[in-house]
Amino acid sequence: MNFINQKLVDFKVNAYQQGETKEVSTADVLGKWAVFFFYPADFSFVCPTELGDLQDHYGEFKKANAEIYSVSEDSEFVHKAWAEATDTIGKVQYPMLADPAGKLARFFGVLDEEAGQAFRGVFIVDPEGKIKSYTINDMGIGRNASEILRTLEAAQFVAEHGDKVCPANWHPGEDTITPSLDLVGKI
Repeated sequence: MNFINQKLVDFKVNAYQQGETKEVSTADVLGKWAVFFFYPADFSFVCPTELGDLQDHYGEFKKANAEIYSVSEDSEFVHKAWAEATDTIGKVQYPMLADPAGKLARFFGVLDEEAGQAFRGVFIVDPEGKIKSYTINDMGIGRNASEILRTLEAAQFVAEHGDKVCPANWHPGEDTITPSLDLVGKI
């Protein structure tokens, strides 16, 4: 199934964020860019390295008018316990969504029903709630926050400048490409 330009499902879930529990819904996500970051489980091995890497870049995501939403099938109470037990997770400032019923993981196509865990999915969603980029990795393959940020910035550039595209390894401020017949076979 292709998720590009698919609209977010209407949802309401509990979350843990910086010592408090709260509710996060579709309405909270709309109006800014969002990164939904699925991971298999709290109190695991690769997951804290990824969530820590995202936290290390969180200021850059905020500067890019984007919010990160980490998501696992754990409850908000397990997220809280993990943050209190682990220095790396204790530093996380972005919302950690609880999806124990699997509604979000099913919508995004990342739920491993047999394991009851989510595959490692990253979904970049525009302010209107449309998915603009996604990757899904198997359980043991960690991700890189710098590449997620680069992809977000490229999606934002293309959304703002629809007549230009971003080449491989593009970063803000670098040259882009304006597609034209004159370029065919010359790049």
